[in-house]
Amino acid sequence: MRRFGTQGRVYPDRHYVVPRTEEIADFIARVKDGRYIVLFAPRQTGKTTFFRFALEALTTEDPTYFPIQLDFQVMRSASPPIFYDRLYQMICMQIESVFQKNEIKPIADLTQFLDRTQLSDHFSMLAFFEELEILLGNKKVVLLIDEFDGIPQDVVSDFLYTLRNIYLANELQYPHSVGIVGVKSISQLNYDCSVSPFNIQDEFRLPNFTFQQVQELLSQYTDEVGQEFAPEVIASIHKQTAGQPVLVNRLAQILTEEMDIPKTETITPIHFSAAHTRLLREQNVNIQHLTTNIRRDRRFESMLMKIMAREEGVDFNLDDDIISELATYGVIKEASDGKCEIVNPIYLYRIIRTFKPTFNGLENEYLPEEKDECFLDYLTANGQIDMVKLLDNFRDFIARVGFRILQVPDKPQEYVGQHLLYAYLEQFIRSVGGNMYLEVQTGRGRMDLLLIHNQRKYIVETKIWEGKNRYTAGKKQLAAYMELERTTEGYYVVFDHRDKPEPLVETETVNGVTIRSYVIPVMQTRPSSV
Repeated sequence: MRRFGTQGRVYPDRHYVVPRTEEIADFIARVKDGRYIVLFAPRQTGKTTFFRFALEALTTEDPTYFPIQLDFQVMRSASPPIFYDRLYQMICMQIESVFQKNEIKPIADLTQFLDRTQLSDHFSMLAFFEELEILLGNKKVVLLIDEFDGIPQDVVSDFLYTLRNIYLANELQYPHSVGIVGVKSISQLNYDCSVSPFNIQDEFRLPNFTFQQVQELLSQYTDEVGQEFAPEVIASIHKQTAGQPVLVNRLAQILTEEMDIPKTETITPIHFSAAHTRLLREQNVNIQHLTTNIRRDRRFESMLMKIMAREEGVDFNLDDDIISELATYGVIKEASDGKCEIVNPIYLYRIIRTFKPTFNGLENEYLPEEKDECFLDYLTANGQIDMVKLLDNFRDFIARVGFRILQVPDKPQEYVGQHLLYAYLEQFIRSVGGNMYLEVQTGRGRMDLLLIHNQRKYIVETKIWEGKNRYTAGKKQLAAYMELERTTEGYYVVFDHRDKPEPLVETETVNGVTIRSYVIPVMQTRPSSV
């Protein structure tokens, strides 16, 4: 039986695979047109798998194409002579592999040429491809270079100039087409950027899975095993992952392999909630890439919180080093309005957890000492969460701690209120045996915290005060989201950082649903002791 793959390349005979038919057709059309194609995207987005599938489809459709697949991952520290020598060895092995796969014996002249030839620099590489063109006859070489950003800095510029020279030559170009795959873009490889060595590139974008592709992937499992996914589960998998391939497959893997759900049962939203909670808390390679990358620079936290918490947003400007790096790592993307946004809710949750201090120093202040309460006191007699009482206490907690909110370690003061709300609700929901996760509705400016307890959802939206108009608009946004989630009560928490804040608590009906709103002052400076 096949399974959902999350470790490296996937194979159709062993894994459920999204065919990506339209994307492969697009790629093949570009190859046939002789383009030199580049794809730079974060790790674990399916780049290598896609290009290998596309090359297989191309050569099946037209055997005159001759694929040579290279990998520069281990080349980073090689000196130029060693790089070109290793490059030549890889090309020879690939040529031999293609002939063996097609059960054809190469002509003697080609074998002798490969035996006597050596590559030592970009000049010899140019001559090599010119000779190879003659010996392979009517074959059109397609050169695919994976992990291209592993190329040594000493050779990158000359290597790319040589490919550019081939592309711009008047006679038939050889290789016919080139595919370059990596994480960093060519502009990030630190070549002499006085003139772009590869301004002929044709950028290819490999998107995340669409909702339809997620449906198709999961239906392969259902067709083989017979176990169905409830429609709401499929929608939730796509919504929480935004179609990120590894995350989609990991959630499916947990649901179908690790939760011991009888194969005769439909996978339900309750099952999804448990799988989702497990994914949010586990360490896997994809999440480790995320958390490692966002810790690389202390400025990343402030930028990410600004993207998430400020409704006016941050322009997606790749000339800004911080934005460029976060985009390269696959943490943010460009929204439809040209602003930055976090790529999916799962990443948002892990970003918040990564920057949340293990101890904020205020945990003992969450509950009022004089009332001798515990979090279980915030459940009603029938086991539901008393959200009004719970959030009233949070408002009072912020007032109780006063200036000590400024002592929360290593947190930008502008966002400390949201950090504390998240920590407070997380500790509560664990205490009562529920789950909590995040939704991103607009990609920025608002975070919706979803608490799930006893099969009931509670929605808490949090923002920073940005004026009365945006405060009012936020209620309408929350009401629209509540309608989608089929809930009738929502909670709106806005942190007011102004010098003269105006605390407010109000309950009102907005578009047919009930919203309780809190405007909570956040102290910005410690009062003078004078």
